[in-house]
Amino acid sequence: MGDDSEWIKLSIDQKCEHKLWKARVNGYEEALKLFQKIEDEKSPEWSKYLGLIKKFVTDSNAVAQLKGLEAALAYVENAHVAGKTTGEVISGVVNKVFNQPKARAKELGIDICLMYIEIEKGEPVQEELLKGLDNKNPKIIVACIETLRKALSEFGSKIISLKPIIKVLPKLFESREKAVRDEAKLLAVEIYRWIRDALRPPLQNINSVQLKELEEEWVNLPPAAPKQTRFLRSQQELKAKFEQQQAAGGDADGGGDDGDEVVPQVDAYELLEAVEILSKLPKDFYDKIEAKKWQERKEALEAVEMLVKNPRLEAGDYADLVKVLKKVVGKDTNVMLVALAAKCLAGLATGLRKKFGQYAGQVVPTILEKFKEKKPQVVQALQEAIDAIFLTTTLQNISEDILAVMDNKNPTIKQQTSLFIARSFRHCTPSTLPRSLLKPFCAALLKHINDSAPEVRDAAFEALGTALKVAGEKAVNPFLADVDKLKLDRIKECAEKVELAYGKNTGGAADKKECRPAAGKTPVLSGAAGDKDTKDTSAKSGPLKKAPAAKSGGPPKKSKPAAAAGAGGAGIKGKKGSETKEIFEPELSIEVCEERASAVLPASCIQQLDSGNWKERLACMEEFQKAVELMERSEMPCQALVRMLAKKPGWKETNFQVMQMKLHIVALIAQKGNFSKTSAQVVLDGLVDKIGDVKCGSNAKEAMTAIAEACLLPWTAEQVMSMAFSQKNPKNQSETLNWLSNAIKEFGFSGLNVKAFISNVKTALAATNPAVRTAAITLLGVMYLYVGPPLRMFFEDEKPALLSQIDAEFEKMQGQTAPAPTRGTSRHSGGSGDDGEERDEQEDIGNDVVDLLPRTDISDKITAELVSKIGDKNWKIRKEGLDEVTSIINDAKFIQPNIGELPAALKCRLNDSNKILVQQTLSILQQLAMAVGPNIRQHVKNLGIQIITVLGDSKNNVRAAALATVNAWTEQTGMKEWLEGEDLSEELKKENPFLRQELLGWLADKLPTLRSVPSDLLLCVPHLYSCLEDRNGDVRKKAQDALPFFMMHLGFEKMAKATGKLKPTSKDQVLAMLEKAKAIMPAKPAVPAKASSKVVGGAAPAKFQSASAPAEDSGSSTMEPKPDPKKAKAGGAASKAKGAQGKKIPSKPNLKEDDDKSGPIFIIVPNGKEQRMKDEKGLKVLKWNFTTPRDEYIEQLKTQMSSCVARWVQDEMFHTDFQHHNKALAVMVEHLESEKDGVISCLDLILKWLTLRFFDTNTSVLMKALEYLKLLFTLLSQEEYHLTENEASSFIPYLILKVGESKDVIRKDVRAILNRMCLIYPASKMFTFIMEGTKSKNSKQRAECLEELGCLVESYGMNVCQPTPGKALKEMAIHIGDRDNTVRNAALNTIVTVYNVHGDQVFKLIGNLSEKDMSMLEERIKRAAKRPAAAPARQAEEKPQRAQSTNANASMLRKGPAEDMSSKLNQARNMSGHSETTHTVPREFQLDLDEIENDNGTVRCEMPALVQHKLDDIFEPVLIPEPKIRAVSPHFDDMHSNTASTINFVISQVASGDINTSIQALAQIDEVLRQEDKAEAMSGHIDQFLIATFMQLRLIYNTHMADEKLDKDEIVKLYSCIIGNMISLFQMESLAREASTGVLKDLMHGLITLMLDSRVEDLEEGQQVIRSVNLLVVKVLEKSDQTNILSALLVLLQDSLLATASSPKFSELVMKCLWRMVRLLPETINNINLDRILLDIHIFMKVFPKEKLKQCKSEFPIRTLKTLLHTLCKLKGPKILDHLTMIENKNESELEAHLCRVMKHSMDQTGSKTDKETEKGASRIDEKSSKAKVNDFLAEIFKKIGSKENTKEGLAELYEYKKKYSDADIEPFLKNSSQFFQSYVERGLRLIEMEREGKGRIPSSTGISPQTEVTCLPTSTNTVSSSIGNTNGEEVGPSVYLERLKILRQRCGLDNAKQEDRPPLTSLLSKPATPTVASSTDMLHSKLSQLRESREHYQHLDLDSNQTHSSGIGTATSSSSSTAANIDDLKKRLERIKSSRK
Repeated sequence: MGDDSEWIKLSIDQKCEHKLWKARVNGYEEALKLFQKIEDEKSPEWSKYLGLIKKFVTDSNAVAQLKGLEAALAYVENAHVAGKTTGEVISGVVNKVFNQPKARAKELGIDICLMYIEIEKGEPVQEELLKGLDNKNPKIIVACIETLRKALSEFGSKIISLKPIIKVLPKLFESREKAVRDEAKLLAVEIYRWIRDALRPPLQNINSVQLKELEEEWVNLPPAAPKQTRFLRSQQELKAKFEQQQAAGGDADGGGDDGDEVVPQVDAYELLEAVEILSKLPKDFYDKIEAKKWQERKEALEAVEMLVKNPRLEAGDYADLVKVLKKVVGKDTNVMLVALAAKCLAGLATGLRKKFGQYAGQVVPTILEKFKEKKPQVVQALQEAIDAIFLTTTLQNISEDILAVMDNKNPTIKQQTSLFIARSFRHCTPSTLPRSLLKPFCAALLKHINDSAPEVRDAAFEALGTALKVAGEKAVNPFLADVDKLKLDRIKECAEKVELAYGKNTGGAADKKECRPAAGKTPVLSGAAGDKDTKDTSAKSGPLKKAPAAKSGGPPKKSKPAAAAGAGGAGIKGKKGSETKEIFEPELSIEVCEERASAVLPASCIQQLDSGNWKERLACMEEFQKAVELMERSEMPCQALVRMLAKKPGWKETNFQVMQMKLHIVALIAQKGNFSKTSAQVVLDGLVDKIGDVKCGSNAKEAMTAIAEACLLPWTAEQVMSMAFSQKNPKNQSETLNWLSNAIKEFGFSGLNVKAFISNVKTALAATNPAVRTAAITLLGVMYLYVGPPLRMFFEDEKPALLSQIDAEFEKMQGQTAPAPTRGTSRHSGGSGDDGEERDEQEDIGNDVVDLLPRTDISDKITAELVSKIGDKNWKIRKEGLDEVTSIINDAKFIQPNIGELPAALKCRLNDSNKILVQQTLSILQQLAMAVGPNIRQHVKNLGIQIITVLGDSKNNVRAAALATVNAWTEQTGMKEWLEGEDLSEELKKENPFLRQELLGWLADKLPTLRSVPSDLLLCVPHLYSCLEDRNGDVRKKAQDALPFFMMHLGFEKMAKATGKLKPTSKDQVLAMLEKAKAIMPAKPAVPAKASSKVVGGAAPAKFQSASAPAEDSGSSTMEPKPDPKKAKAGGAASKAKGAQGKKIPSKPNLKEDDDKSGPIFIIVPNGKEQRMKDEKGLKVLKWNFTTPRDEYIEQLKTQMSSCVARWVQDEMFHTDFQHHNKALAVMVEHLESEKDGVISCLDLILKWLTLRFFDTNTSVLMKALEYLKLLFTLLSQEEYHLTENEASSFIPYLILKVGESKDVIRKDVRAILNRMCLIYPASKMFTFIMEGTKSKNSKQRAECLEELGCLVESYGMNVCQPTPGKALKEMAIHIGDRDNTVRNAALNTIVTVYNVHGDQVFKLIGNLSEKDMSMLEERIKRAAKRPAAAPARQAEEKPQRAQSTNANASMLRKGPAEDMSSKLNQARNMSGHSETTHTVPREFQLDLDEIENDNGTVRCEMPALVQHKLDDIFEPVLIPEPKIRAVSPHFDDMHSNTASTINFVISQVASGDINTSIQALAQIDEVLRQEDKAEAMSGHIDQFLIATFMQLRLIYNTHMADEKLDKDEIVKLYSCIIGNMISLFQMESLAREASTGVLKDLMHGLITLMLDSRVEDLEEGQQVIRSVNLLVVKVLEKSDQTNILSALLVLLQDSLLATASSPKFSELVMKCLWRMVRLLPETINNINLDRILLDIHIFMKVFPKEKLKQCKSEFPIRTLKTLLHTLCKLKGPKILDHLTMIENKNESELEAHLCRVMKHSMDQTGSKTDKETEKGASRIDEKSSKAKVNDFLAEIFKKIGSKENTKEGLAELYEYKKKYSDADIEPFLKNSSQFFQSYVERGLRLIEMEREGKGRIPSSTGISPQTEVTCLPTSTNTVSSSIGNTNGEEVGPSVYLERLKILRQRCGLDNAKQEDRPPLTSLLSKPATPTVASSTDMLHSKLSQLRESREHYQHLDLDSNQTHSSGIGTATSSSSSTAANIDDLKKRLERIKSSRK
C-alpha cells in the first residue's frame, strides 16, 4: 500500500499522467483548483498542460474522465493557449465522451465544444462534429447533432456556418436510427428559425412525411427573428448590449436593429450543393438534338430539362450546350421544342447564375427575335428564359443586343422587348441605370410610344414608367422633353403602379437573387401580369408627330425662351434630339410674306427692293435695317423678312455695298427674331455662295454664325457643308471649312454629326485646290481637340503625304484643351438645372466617335470551316486559321461585337500546347479588343477570364503577352466586368505561382485607380491571404503589395474579419500585415464632383480633349459618383488615345476607372512622410547613407513608395532599363505643376530615388534628373517650402558628388541646383555639406565646391561659414597647396572673395600658412584689390540676382545648340541686371579663371592702376573694346557682359569632345562672324576662341584621327568648319589683331601640324583640307597683329629646334612663314613694335648661340635669323639700335654686336650688291673676307689651350674672341679633336663666363629675372594696345611709350614691392623667359580641365610648381621627356635655373 501512495508527493502535472487512476483523479481535482486560481490567462503555467488536456478528456477510467472533463472545461475557459488544443480535444470528446453512458459526461463534452466556439474556434469544432456525424455509433451522431443545434441556437447563424450542416441534413433524415432522425428534425427546425425559406430547396427531396412534419413545426415557430444569446470573446460589446436589453425587460424596440444586424440574409442558392450535369448528359445528346425527327430532339431536350432542374449547377464549359439550345430556340420549327429549349436555358441561367453571364450575349438576341411567336406557352417560356438570363448579366452588357431588336418591324417583338426592358429596369438601381444607358433606351422607347400598334405603345409606356420610378424624374425628364402632356401623364401613371424588386433594401446582387423563388424553378416575374394590366389601360391618344430620333439632325430651336423649363439646360446639347419644342414654320407663299413684311416695313422700302439703281437699293437696305433694329422679337416675321431679302435680285446682287448690308440684316434678324430652320433654308444657300467673296465674306460668316446660334450649330453646319460641297467654287468651300473651324470653337462640339462632316472633309482633302485641303486639315485639328485620337481612324486610308499633314496638325493640338463654348449657351439655357448633364455631355462625345466608326459585321466570315481550321490537330493548319482571323480583323479595322463562333475557337487556342500559337491568339485578342471597342465587354466572361488563366504560363514572354492583352481589354471594358462574379477568385485559388504573382500584380495596378468595385472582390480575399503565405517569395511580395489596395475598397474591418478562417499562426501574421497595410492604404481616387468642375472648365477628359460643356455650369456640376458601366463605356473610345494629353489631368471624372495611367502619380498618404522620418530615426529602417547604393536600400525605397506612388510610375522608376527611368522622369516633370501637394508629400522619396540616379552611368538619365531637380526646386521655392533635415541629409551629399562630374554641362546644372536650393534650405547648412565635398578625392569636385563656397560667402556674408568662419577658412586655405592647379585657383579665388567681404581679418582667421601658399594668396589679393570690391551690403538683393544669372545660363543650356546665336545674345541682353560676382563668367567657361593670372588678367589689373596715375590721356585711344569687356565694372553696359557669357558658353563647346557639339558651336560662331553688325560681339573673345579651336585641332590629331570607329567624313566636316571659321575671322583685321602672341603661337603650331599630318592626306578630301589650311596660314600671317605673329613665329621656331621629337619639316614650315613675314616687312615695319621683336631675337640667340645653331642639320635657321636681322637693319638703318630698350644687359647681348656688324657692313658695301646677296646676309661676306686672318688667329689660341701651361690663358683668349666675334666659327678646330677635348673647351668657356658674369649682379636680375618682370606688364598691355590701336599708324605711339615708362618705373624701383612679390608667382605660374607663351600655356591649362578626354596627350603642358623649365623654352614638348643630346646643354640650363632661384 505504501507504494501506492508514493504519487502523493508528485507535482500536479505528473499526477495527471500517473498510471494509477486515483492519482489521476487527484491530479485532475488539483488541476481544476489550480486552473480556477490562475488569474493571468497568459501565465506560463498554462503551457505545462498543453499536451495533457486531450488525456484529461479521453481518460479510460469513467470517474477520472468526469473529473478530467471538468478540469479541461476550466482550462479551455481560462487559458490563452487553449485554442491550440482544439482539434485533438474535440476529436477526443466526440469519440470518447459522447459514447459514454453517463449524461454528465455528455453534458460536459457539449460544454467543452461550446466553450471552444466561444474562444473563437468555431470552425475546427464544427469540422470535428461533422466528422462525428459519419461515426457508426448512433449515440455519437445524436450527441454531435445536439451539440450543433445548441451551438446554432446560442451563437446564431453568423458564427455557425450552415452550409456544411444543411449539406448533411438530408442524409441524417435517411438514418435508420429514430433518435438520429428526431435529433435531425430538431436541428432542421432550429436552422429554419435562422434562415426561414432558404432551407426549403435543399430539403425538397427528403421523405414527404418528414417534410410534412417539418412544415408543421416550421409553421408553429414564432415569426420574430431569433437572436444570438451567447457571444464570442471578441463580441463583448454586443454581449453587454444584450444584457442591458434583458435587464430592461426583454426585447425592447432598440433591439430590433441589433437583431437585423445579427441575422444575415441567407441566399438559399448559397446553401445548395452544386451539381455537375455536363457529364450526365446522354451520350448521344448532341446527335439527337440535330436529329430530323422532332421526337428525338424532344427526348434530348427533356433529358437536359431534368438535369437543369437542379437548383444549383457546377460551373463548367457549357458553351456547346448553350449553342445547341440557342439553335433550337432560333431555328427549330416546332414551337413546343422552342419552349422546351427556352426552359432549359432558363434552368441553366438559374442554376449557374453569374457563371452563365458569359453566354448571355449569344442567347439574348435569339430569344428576343423569337418573340415573334404568338403562342402563349412559347412566349411565357421565352420570358422566363430571358428574365433568368438577365439576372446573370448586367443591362449594360446586353444593351446593344436589346437596342438592335427595338427597331424590328414586328410589333410583338417590339412589345415583348419593351416589356422585358420594363422588367429589367425593376431590378436596377439609380446607380446601375445611369444616364448613358437611359439615353439610348429612352430614345428607342419614345419611338415606340408613337407606334401604330397599341400593345407596343403600352409596353413602351410601362418601360418608361419603370425607368422614371427607378432613376427618378431628374434623370429621365431631359429625355422626355418632347413628349406631350397626355403621354407624359400616362408614363407617370405607369410609374406609380410599378413595384421595384429592390424596394426593401438597396440593390445589389443579393436582391436580384432573392426575388426569384428558387425552389419553384418557374419564376413569376411581373412580366406577364404587367402585360395584362397595361393592355386594358391603353388609351389611344390623337395622332402625334413622331419625335425625332436621337442624333437625327440636332434639335430644333425653342419657340419661346421659357419653353420647356423642365428640360433645363438641355437646349445646348444638340445631341439630345428631343429636348426643345421645335416649331417647324410652315413654308409661306411669297404673297403671304409680302403681306406680313409690308405690315412691318416702310412701303418705300419694299418698292425699292428690286430697283435697278443700286443707290436706291442701298437706301432701301438702310431703312430695312433700321426697321429690323426697332422690332420686338414677338412681332418680327422672320421668314417674311428673309424672303423679301431673297427677292430678285436676292443673292445675285451685284453691288457689294448693298450685299454687305443685306447679309448684315440677315444676321440681325437671326439674332433678334424667333428664327426657324425654314427661314434659314431661305438664306443659307445665298450665304454659302457669298462666303468666299473678298468683300462680303466676313458679313456672310457673321450671318451664318447668327443662324447657327438661332437654329443650333449641328443643323446649320450640316446644311452649310452640304451646300458648299454641292457647288464647285473652291474659295467658298475653303472659307466654309474655316468658318466651321471657328464656329466649333465658339459653340462647342456637342451634337455635331461627325459622320456627315467626315465625308465632307474627305471630299475636301481630295480637292485639287490647296486652300481647300489646308482648311480641311485645320478643321480636323479643331475636331481633334474635342474628339481626340479616334478621329484619325477615319483617315487611315488617305495617302501617306496627306496623312502626315493631318498627323502634324494633330500633333500641334496635342496637349491643348478645347476652349469653353462662348456661344449657343445663353439663349438655350433657360434653367440649367441638371448638374450631372455636363459630364455626360463630354463623355457622350467620346462615345459617339466610337459609335460612329463604321463597324463591319464579320460574323459571316467566321465560317465553320475557319473554326474547324483553328481547332485542327495539325498546328500548322491551326496557325493558318489564326492568320486568317488576323487578316479578317485587320481588314475590317472596326467590327461589331457579334463575332459568331470565334470566341469559343480562340478560347481553345489559349491553352494550345504550341506556345507560339498561344501568343498569336493573344495578339489576335488584343486586336479584337481594339477593333470591337467597349462592346468587347460581353466577351469578358467567356474569353477574358481565359486570358487571365494564361498568366499562369511558365514562359515569361507568354505571360507578358497575356498581361498586355488583359490590359488592352480592360482599357476598353473597364474593370467591373472582370471583378464581378467568382471567376477572378477561382483563378486566384489555383496554386500556380506565376498566375498568382501576375494576377496580384495586375490587381495592385488596377485597384487604386477605381472609385468603386463590385462586392465580389471580397471572394478573392481568402486566396489573397493564402498568397501571403505562399511558398514562392514573389507571390508573397505581390500579395503584400496588393493588400493596401484591396483594403482601400473593402475596408479594414471586412479584411480583418476574413482572417477568421485562417489557422491561428497564419491569422496573427496576416493581421500584422493588415495593420501595416492600413498605415499605407491610399485614399480612393477623387470623387467626380470636384473633377467634373475641372473638366467643365475646359480641361477636357484626358483621353479625348472634348470639353464642350459650358463653363458656367462648373459651379453646379457636383453630383453623386457615376456608376461603373458608364465609365466603362466612356472609356471605350479612349482606348486608342494614349496621347500626351492623357497624362495631363490628375483626376479623370468620366473615364473608366481603371484607365491604366490616369489618376495622380503621387498619392497623398496623411502623415506618411512624418511616419517615414520616425521610422528612420527609430532605426526601424535603414538610414539613407551609403557610398554606393546596395540592394536593400533600393528595396526599402521601393516598399516605401508602393503606397504613395502610382503603380505604373513605380514600375518605370525601378525598371532595369534606363529608358524607363527617362520615361518616369518625363512623367514626373509633366505632373509637377498639377500635383504640387503630392510631390511635396513624397518629396523625401523622390529625392532619394534621384540620388540613386546619380549612381547610374547613363548621362541622359542624369541630365533628365538634373532638369527635373531644377524645376522641382523652383516649384518648392515658389511654394515657400523648406527642406527637412532628413530630406537634405539624404540628398545633398549625393548631389555634391555630381559637381565633380567630368562633363561641363552637368557640373553647371548641379551648380544651378545648389544655387536654387539655398532658397529652400538655409545657406549655412548647405555650407557644411559643400565643405564636406571639398574633402573628395576628385579634384574637379574639390574645385567646384570651393568655388560654390565662395559664391555662398559672397551672396550671404560671413555668417554662412560653419561651424565658425575661422574653422571654415582654415579648411579652405589647406587647398591653396593642392597639387591640382584648378583646385589651387579655386581656393585662392574663394579666399579672395571672403577677403572682399571681410577685409584683412581673413589673415587672422586663416592662421599659419606655408610661406609659398601665403605669397600666392597675397599676390592674388593684391591683384583682386585693383577691381572694386563687392560690398557685403548687397546680400539681400544678391540672392535673387544670383539665382537669375544661373537661371539664364541654365536656360541657355537647355536650348538646342543649333539655335540662332543672335537670339541667344538677345536673351542674354534681356537678363535683368548682371551679377557683379566675378565668378559668373568663369562658371560659364573655365578659361577666364586663369586669364586673371595671365596677359588678359593684367589688363584687368593694370588698367585701373594706371588710371590712378592720371594717365587717362594716354589711354583714351587705346581702350576701345578690350579692357571693358574683360573687366566687369558696374557702370558697364549690360549687353556686353551677358552676351559675353553666352559667347563664352558657345566657345566652350567648340572644344567639346563630341564632334557634333563642336560643329554646332562653330556654326553659331560662323553665323556671328559672317554678319558684320554682329561680329563685334566676338571682340574680346578672340583668344578664347582660338584656344578652343587649337584644343579641338589637338583633340582631332590625337584622339579622333586615331579612333577607328569614327567616320572620317565627320572629321573632314569638323576640319572644314574650323578652317572656314578661322578664315572668316582672319578676314576681319580688327578681330584678327586681338589674337595674342601665345595664342597665335599655339594656333600656328596646330595648323602646321595639320598640314604635315599624313593621315589627313590619305582621306578623300584630305588634299582639299590641306590647301585650305595653306590659305588660312597666309591669312593669319597677313592679318594678325604683325608684332604678335612675328614674335609667335620666333618662339615657335625656337621650340621646334629645341624639341628633339619635332620633325625637321615642321621647323622648315615655320621658317617659311618667317620668310613670308620678312617679305612683308617693308609694308608693315611701321606697325611693328621692334623692341619686342628684338627682345625675342635676343632670347632666341641666347638659347641658340651661334655655335649651337651651326650644329643644326639644316643651315636654314641661322640663315633665317640673319636674313630677318639684315632686313630690319636695312629698313630701319642705325635707328635699329635705339630699339634694344627691353634687353637688360645690352653689352652682353650677341644681338647688339651682330646688329653693329651688319650696320657697319651695310655702310661699307657698295651699291653693286645684288638682292640675292643681301638676302644671304652680311655676315656671310664678313666671314669670307677675313677668313684667312681668322683661321691663323684661332689656330694660335687652340695651340695655347692644348699646352698644359697656357690652357687658362688660351681659354680666356678664346672667350674674348668669341665674345667679340659672336658669329665666328670655331667648329673646324674642334671637329678634329677628341670628344673629351671638345667638352673640356666648352666647360672652360662656361666657367669663365660664369665668373665674369657673376660679378656685380643683384640676385633678382640674375639669369632671367629681368624678362620675368617684363612678362607681367609690357607684353600684355602692348598686346592690347597694338591690337586695338594699330589699325592706323599714329596710335602706336602711346603704347610704345607706355612700355618704356613701365620699364623705367621698374628700374627706378617704383614698383619694388611688385618686384619682390612677383618672382615666386611667376616662377609658379609661367615659364619665365617666354612671357607670351607662358600666358597661352596657362590659359590652355585651365582649358584642359574641361577637356578631360585629351588630357593625357597634353600632360607635358601641366605646370607643376616643381616643374621649372629653362628660360628659353616655350611649350617644352620634349625638354622634360626626352634625354637631351647635349649633356652640357642640360647643365647650362640647370645652372641658369639655379641662378634665377637665388
